[in-house]
Amino acid sequence: MIVRKGDTVQIIAGREKGKKGQVERVIPVTGKVVVSGVNLRKRHVKPTRTSPKGGLIEFAAAMYRANVVIICPHCGKLTRGHMLMAETGKHRACIACNGNLDLK
Repeated sequence: MIVRKGDTVQIIAGREKGKKGQVERVIPVTGKVVVSGVNLRKRHVKPTRTSPKGGLIEFAAAMYRANVVIICPHCGKLTRGHMLMAETGKHRACIACNGNLDLK
């Protein structure tokens, strides 16, 4: 997967289209990512010792990786990214500016 934890991404499909956020978690088995502040869901929780009040909690649900695009930290453009072979090894690169996506 080209998308990694900590990347800034933009949603390109679905009801959250156009929103930006940071990747909290990547689930490679299912091909999904969790983006902070996007695709929020609510869950009813019973009172327990850890959360004595219970009630509704809001959390960011996973979405398909194909619905997000990385925002290049160097040029600011949207990019799917590609792997580039360099002298120091291979790294993720922006298609537009060839900037290293692994360096922030």
